[in-house]
Order: sequence, then structure tokens, then C-alpha cells
Amino acid sequence: MEKREFRAESKRLLDLMVNSIYTHKEIFLRELISNSSDAIDKIYYKALTDENISFNKDDYYIKIVADKDNRTLTISDTGIGMSKEELEEHLGVIANSGSFAFKNENQIKDGYDIIGQFGVGFYSAFMVADKVTVISKTFGSEEAYKWESEGAEGYIIENTKKDIVGTDIILSIKENTEDEKYDEFLEEYRLRGIIKKYSDFIRYPIKLDITKSRLKEGSEDEYEEYQEEQVINSMVPIWRKNKNELKEEDYENFYMEKHFGFDKPMKSIHLSVDGTLRYNAILFIPQEAPYDFYTKEYEKGLELYSNGVLIMEKCADLLPDYFSFVKGVVDSEDLSLNISREILQHDRQLKLIAKKIEDKIKDELALILKNNREEYEKFFESFGKQLKFGVYSDFGMNKEVLQDLLLFYSSKEKKMVTLDEYISRMAEEQKYIYYAVGESVDRIDKLPQSEVVKDKGYEILYFTDDIDEFAIKVLMKYKEKEFKSVSSGDLGIETDDNDKDNEKEMEENKDLFGFMKDTLLNKIKEIKPSKRLKNHPVCLSSEGELSIEMEKVLNMMPDNPNVKADKILEINVNHPVFETLKSAYENDKDKLKLYTNLLYNQALLIEGLPIEDPVEFTNNICKLM
Repeated sequence: MEKREFRAESKRLLDLMVNSIYTHKEIFLRELISNSSDAIDKIYYKALTDENISFNKDDYYIKIVADKDNRTLTISDTGIGMSKEELEEHLGVIANSGSFAFKNENQIKDGYDIIGQFGVGFYSAFMVADKVTVISKTFGSEEAYKWESEGAEGYIIENTKKDIVGTDIILSIKENTEDEKYDEFLEEYRLRGIIKKYSDFIRYPIKLDITKSRLKEGSEDEYEEYQEEQVINSMVPIWRKNKNELKEEDYENFYMEKHFGFDKPMKSIHLSVDGTLRYNAILFIPQEAPYDFYTKEYEKGLELYSNGVLIMEKCADLLPDYFSFVKGVVDSEDLSLNISREILQHDRQLKLIAKKIEDKIKDELALILKNNREEYEKFFESFGKQLKFGVYSDFGMNKEVLQDLLLFYSSKEKKMVTLDEYISRMAEEQKYIYYAVGESVDRIDKLPQSEVVKDKGYEILYFTDDIDEFAIKVLMKYKEKEFKSVSSGDLGIETDDNDKDNEKEMEENKDLFGFMKDTLLNKIKEIKPSKRLKNHPVCLSSEGELSIEMEKVLNMMPDNPNVKADKILEINVNHPVFETLKSAYENDKDKLKLYTNLLYNQALLIEGLPIEDPVEFTNNICKLM
């Protein structure tokens, strides 16, 4: 039998495909099963246009048979089959897709869509096989033919015998090497796993003989193994079913089957879009964050399918980072896939789908916030930090999307509130949305800096997450109301009389404040009388964009930039301590130095900042005692 060479630089292309196109060797089974599905689809299309052809879906299937003794793996289908000319044309010319040509010839646009596009998937078999044999009998013919190849050297085509219409692809599996264990592709559990992973939603049954055990006939304790043919794939994906047919438990079961989480999803979202871009999706908003959610190891992304065939396990482009907690699947017939069907050729369709998904997630979260506050607060406890990161990242590009989904603890309500709820309760004369930052609600509640704001009866938002103040700095304002820290220089509360009194105190005590500042060297930018303190003797405030809390967060980072906020030490001139300071300045400047260092360290402790010299601090307390 004459050996024929592949055409059109096929040797080089075949070598390139086997070694470069596919990321994982297991992909070969996905490709061959998809080709088998296409072959059955072709008979279905012919039945639609020819009344003499009947199509009984139950007669069509794909069968996988592993023969460990002979090291062969056979993929058989009852599809349309191939003639000698088609074997020559479709398998002898790499990248000539018979499925694609069939689709164009028959002007197929809607309905059951052909999977194959490039005509290269078949050759992925050479990743795991050193010889591939194809035995095929085409629909309407009595003749059968065998195509056989050992790779880039070429192929043969000859007559053979086959009883039924369809195609058998027989792979002679390679021997194991040090680096690759090809035996795995003959193992029942491995084949089953690959089928479930990539081809679970192929629309025709995929059959595999499963090993089971049973009691031997006539025995009470001796077992024997036997083979039983089983359909491995689910065939009809949940996302293609009518929503009216499904119950919440169906979505929950799918969530568990897909290992999206061990909890029940807080919300299931079922999308069926049929327009210029067609796609179906099942999305889940979890109740709890996975253990690795806030680590570098966490991978976001939705499972991406094309016509029920898994293309990507984690398609990150379908979700913005701030909605990375969402799990689920997206299936579209309209994706432009690349040659390996692992990533996309063009991302325009993907961007359109991603935008629709983003809008839907936002709308659903807003509805839960409105209609089921307790459930939303539980969700926010797990994922609120991610929403705040979303406000902060990308220079605030997404703040309009996310700002109404944020919650913060309220000093007045003693619970979590939205920014809109805060605005709705603001006093008429109130200029700003006030906030205070600290490690916990209890700690913030005792901050001396908030005394004057509370005294006015104004509500304060408590920021306890590291990201909070950074996000608010990016947000800048909400409904034309700016945010203002209770530790900032100008609170917008002081009257003209207050300002005059403070200027007078500053002028009268400038020498005292100057001496105290010199004592603290470069630790602070200024010492001044406080307009915010009522009962406490001292506190720190800051000037500029970098607050004291932001300094703490930034300096905890691995690279430790050692940034410093412009700190101001504020003294309560109405507190008895101030009289002690004035007396020490007049009579005992060494004692004033002692008092100054103690007050400064006290202010640091209130802010949760480390004391620079704890030993000196304790010695100073002892001196005072």
C-alpha cells in the first residue's frame, strides 16, 4: 500500500500542533469527543432537510473503550462517517475542517451548532498516541475505509470492513517516559474524570464501561468484578433548561457538584440571553469567603463553555476583581475561539458578556441589600473588603458602580449603614460626612478627636478595615458631600469666636508651645491649642492627604516605605493639665520636658501607634510617681 505524504507543509504544522498548541495532553479526548458530536449533528441536520431520513436521538452515542493489554484507546461514534475522499480531504489536509465546511454548505446559523472550526483537534491525538487508526463508514454507503498514520511521515488509506455507519478512532497509546505517564489515559477513573471535566454537556450520550463488583453466584463472601456500560456525561446542562422547570435545590445541587463551595449559595442567578450575542449563564453569590480568598493563591474566574464544551476552567476576564467572589459558568455559541479552543481569538464578545454579567451582579446585590438586609450584612462581612478594594483600585474608575453597595458602622445607629442612609439623616447645617478610623468599633468610640463632632450630634462612620480610608480618599464625596476625618485639621464646625479664642491662646502661649515642639525635635509638625477636645488633655491630628491611620497601614507593608504623616499635637487648654504645663514652663523646664514626652506618648497610644522608646516611657512614669 502506497504511503501518501501530508500536504501543504503539514509535517511542520503537525509537529507544531502536537508540541505547541495545547496546554494539557488530556485535551485530546475533549477534541475527539467534540468531533464525534459534530459527526452525529451532521446526520441530524440532514434529517431536518430530507424527509426520507429519520433521526432517533436514542440511536446515537459516543463510546470510549480502553484496552490496557493492547495499549489502545478507541473513541467510536454512530455519526455520519467519512468516505475515502473525505478521509483524504479532512485528515490528509491539516486545518481543513469538515465540520466548518458542512456548516457553511448547509447555511447553518441557529439551533444545534457545530463545534469544530479549525480542523486541527483530531491531530491532538498524536500528543498521546504513536499511531492513530480511523475506520469509517459514511452514511448511505456500503464501503468502509481505514486511515492510518504514525505522525508526520504520512498516512495510508485502504478498504476495510465496518458493519454500521460511523467512525472508530483507535489510538495506540505511547509508552511511558521519565517525564510522562501515558498509562493514565487507559485508566477508567482518569477517562471518566476528563469526560466529566470537558465534555459533560455534550448533547449525546458518552458511554464507558465501568468496573463494578458483585457477590459471586452461590457465594456469601466472595466477590467478582464485572463491566457495566454507563453514560458518563450529563448531556443537558442546567443553564439550558427553562427557569420554570428548576427549583432552588437544583441550583444548590449544581453548586455542590461543581465544587464551587461547601456552603449554600446566598443567591443563584440564571441568565439566558438570545440577541446579537447569545449566551447562557448560571452565577452564584456565596455566603462565605473561601479560606484563601484574600490571598495571592486565590484564582477568580467563571467556567467558560462553547456549545457545552469546557474551554477554560477559570476565565478571569468574565469578572471584575471586585466581584471575584462570584462562581459559576458561562456558555456561548458565539465565541471566536483560537486554534486550541483554550483562549479567545477576539475579546470583544467576552467583554460584552462580562459587562452584562457585571451589571446583573450589581443589580442583584442591590436588591438583596434593599429586600433582605440581614442576609446582605452577612455577605458584606465576608466580601465587603473586596468591594472597597474595587472602589480604591484603578484610580476610582469603578466607584460609581460600587458606592451604593458599601456599609459602615454608624456611631448613631450602632449598626451598619449605607452612605445614602447617612446622607438622609444629616443635619441641615452639617457640611461633611464624618468618619473616624481605628482597629475596632470600641476603640474608635473612645477617640478624643470625635468629642466635638459627637457634641454637635453629628453621625460618625467608623472605619475598621485597613482599606476603608484609602477607598474614601478615592471616593472623595458622595452626593456632593465631602468626607472628613474627625482627626483632620479643619472639621467645618468651628465658629468665628472659636477661631479667635484659639488664635489668642496660640499667641499667648507661643513660647510654651515652641519649647514643647523643640523638646520633641522632628516628631511633630506643630503644637497648638485644640478646637476639638472636651474632656481629654491631648490628641494627635494630621494635615495633608496622608492620615495617621494611612501611615500605619502603609508601613505594615512588606517593603515598609517608612512614610510619615504630618502630625499635630493638640493640647486642650481647658484641661487642668494645661495649667500644670504653664507652671512647669515658668518654674521647672526639665519637668516640662518630662510632661511633654509623656503627653506625646499618650497621644501615640491613643492612636494605636508604637511608642518609640518604651523603656524611657516607663522611666518617665516612675519619675512622675
